[in-house]
Amino acid sequence: QVHVVESGGGSVQTGGSLRLSCEVFASSYRDYRWCLGWFRQAPGKARERVAVIDSNGAAAMHADSVKGRFTISQGNAKNTLYLEMNSLKPEDTAMYYCAAGYYPVGNSCTLLTPEPYFQYWGQGTQVTVSS
Repeated sequence: QVHVVESGGGSVQTGGSLRLSCEVFASSYRDYRWCLGWFRQAPGKARERVAVIDSNGAAAMHADSVKGRFTISQGNAKNTLYLEMNSLKPEDTAMYYCAAGYYPVGNSCTLLTPEPYFQYWGQGTQVTVSS
């Protein structure tokens, strides 16, 4: 059984920073390679993939909308995931979700990896950026 738990959301002003954290709880976590990602969804908008990273440490990828401002990383405990968010803008306001999936066989862990490969989702953490 796999559980994903996010934390770290909150309210900041434009230009501020937040750090989101995520833990993937799975008894066999270290036995597999994972594709990990941060997604967000604002009210009335489609879910957007913000960043992804391969648990083996392959290069992280960030959506153009956050590139240069957000950074996805893994913790020393490989089942932890972070999203460092700097220079926040009001348009970054959304519910942020952490998602994990077993590394897709025959595919790769990128911003284009089909969403069904992310089998496990957290409950979300709200980020609100005021102007």
